[in-house]
Amino acid sequence: MTCGSPRAASMEEAAAGSGGGSPALGLALGELLGDECYADFLREDFDVKTYTSQSIHQAVIAEQLAKLAQGISQLDKELHLQVVARHEDLLAQATGIGSLEGVLQMMQTRISALQSTVDRIRAKIIDPYNKIVSRTAQLAKLQAACDLLRRIIRILYLSKRLQGQLQGGSREITKAAQSLNELDMLALPERISLKNSTPLRS
Repeated sequence: MTCGSPRAASMEEAAAGSGGGSPALGLALGELLGDECYADFLREDFDVKTYTSQSIHQAVIAEQLAKLAQGISQLDKELHLQVVARHEDLLAQATGIGSLEGVLQMMQTRISALQSTVDRIRAKIIDPYNKIVSRTAQLAKLQAACDLLRRIIRILYLSKRLQGQLQGGSREITKAAQSLNELDMLALPERISLKNSTPLRS
């Protein structure tokens, strides 16, 4: 077990300078921190297993436990004295924390209200807009389907007429050519020529 570590000495000096106007308080705390039995606990590289192994090896477990219990009791007293000496500051900080919690609660309430407003705007504007877009797309498809049906009806009519014209021989050849040209113009958007496609059946 090491004694008189530099960290222990620095903490002792800090304790001696504290105490809120209570020299006895700072002195008692400085003596506690300066005790060689507690020096190991102030080290940054303190290891519980190493400390326990050393205590067992040196056969001073009972003595160390008693000393630690005494130190804990002393620290409890010092903590109580610190609270009593600085109760006004602690109360002020507690009040400040309470005020901060109130502000946070108010902000949370306003955020919730803002979210509700956004949801209402979404319901009044965005959802109807999406429905309009969907209905517009449906209408465009319906119009395209109607246009296609009109084309099909006209094609069926011209096909029947063309068949009759072809049966009329050379007398109807001019009219048959006109019907064939109109059929070609009414072809699908891909503009596939009817001359290269399968003839339509009536």
